[in-house]
Amino acid sequence: MSKRTFVYGATILLGANLINRLLGFAYQYLIMINIGGEAYGLFNMVFPMYMLALVITTAGIPLAIAKMVSEEVSLGRLSNAQSIFRLSFWLLSISGAIVSIALYFLSPYIAHRVFSDPRVINVFLICTPAIFIVSVSSVFRGYFQGLQNMIPTAISQICEQIIRVGVGYTIALRLLDKGVEWAAAGLALGMLAGEFVGLMAIMLQYHRTKPKILNEITAKAYSSRQILSRLWQLASPVTAGRLLATGLSSLDAILIPLRLQVAGYSAREAVTLFGQLGGSAFTLLTFPSVFTFALATSLVPAISEAAAKRQLNVVRARSAEAIRLTVLLGIPCLIILFYFSRPLTAFFKSEDIAPILRVLALGGIFSYIQQTTTGILQGLGKVHLPVLHSIIAAIIRIPVLIYLTGLPQWGLRGTAWAFTLGFFIMAVLNLMAISRYTGMPLDLQRFVLQPLFGGVGMLIVFQFLDPIFNRHIIGYLGEFIIGIALYSIILLLNGGVTLADLRRLPWIGKFLPP
Repeated sequence: MSKRTFVYGATILLGANLINRLLGFAYQYLIMINIGGEAYGLFNMVFPMYMLALVITTAGIPLAIAKMVSEEVSLGRLSNAQSIFRLSFWLLSISGAIVSIALYFLSPYIAHRVFSDPRVINVFLICTPAIFIVSVSSVFRGYFQGLQNMIPTAISQICEQIIRVGVGYTIALRLLDKGVEWAAAGLALGMLAGEFVGLMAIMLQYHRTKPKILNEITAKAYSSRQILSRLWQLASPVTAGRLLATGLSSLDAILIPLRLQVAGYSAREAVTLFGQLGGSAFTLLTFPSVFTFALATSLVPAISEAAAKRQLNVVRARSAEAIRLTVLLGIPCLIILFYFSRPLTAFFKSEDIAPILRVLALGGIFSYIQQTTTGILQGLGKVHLPVLHSIIAAIIRIPVLIYLTGLPQWGLRGTAWAFTLGFFIMAVLNLMAISRYTGMPLDLQRFVLQPLFGGVGMLIVFQFLDPIFNRHIIGYLGEFIIGIALYSIILLLNGGVTLADLRRLPWIGKFLPP
């Protein structure tokens, strides 16, 4: 029953994430076309600092709530689950309020001393109350995750994204006449409104289910000290990893515009380029990760279960399958991003960013492998290794980024190469660790050669079809479909995909012969 619940919950979240990603993709398009990269760049400069504040405030507690509530519910101790929720609610409400108020009053100092462009002040002021809202919302999401009920979180996320897109775009467009900095503030208002509506949606669902839970309470609750101790024990390792990731994002948001100015760009040009990097290049690069994330989510519990039973053969087989499927899904997406970089970036009115997307596409496969292998290591219980590997990659990446981005002949292209290097280092370190702890062989034929043959076939067909198809959206979609079809046929012929793989697919597998 638990496995069925997990699969059902993962499917619900995958659907919600896919809808949110499509809405976000449309949002980025509208911003880049009608509002511009400079406004998005100003908003994006603040966002990593906002995320850093959130990590400090929540400190990995939502994941700890989910684990603790799940344990108590499985043992029938529903009163303890309620006690965990109540204490966590007050804890994160207080910490969220303190951090929000402190940052609000410190925002003029932070805007002038930390950020390279003081125009971000209004964006930062608007983001500060969102810290309190998200902190409270994360308690409810952790609680429902512990109950293995993903529907409230999915509904909350979709409501949040719809409001964010509608309100953010409308207000930003209306404020654009007052200046780019006011348009950026409009984007921040959209985010704030979305977070508020998302919180209201999940609170409403909690109050609908709360009476059913309270009627079943029979056991005595834990003491506050016991709950706090357990929360800290579970949350502290998660916090370290998230602090590192958000800290690096904040550092990138500060360094890249500054180094672009050293390369000869004006402050406004640097902010615009940084906005195009995030709003166009990284939006396109990370879109396929919604599929690789779903893959990692579904396979990691299976790996964790096999590792707990010391079934190393199963661990090796499932790890290899996760990596192979990540490469099989990632390569066609990245070939499309590489070959069609110019029309895809033109879609966002960011044609100048096309060479940057090409460089990122070269390293994109390592980004996807990094995501899957991090999940595998977490399934094996080696949660500290991805954090260590991130530190090693950052130690090498950041000096390269600082040096190359500041060179006039490199600029943002140097930034892209630095990110590609970072993806490569972390993916390789993760793969080496998995091989070391599980004995999984690195099968170059299945991991690299077979997918690459399919990728070469895609490139050839694109080269042949490009002069034939007219350069409009229908023509491009036709090329994508034919290219992916040829990629699939080549994989079937060279053994990259087998009938056994296809039989595992829902709706398709039942029609195939045994």
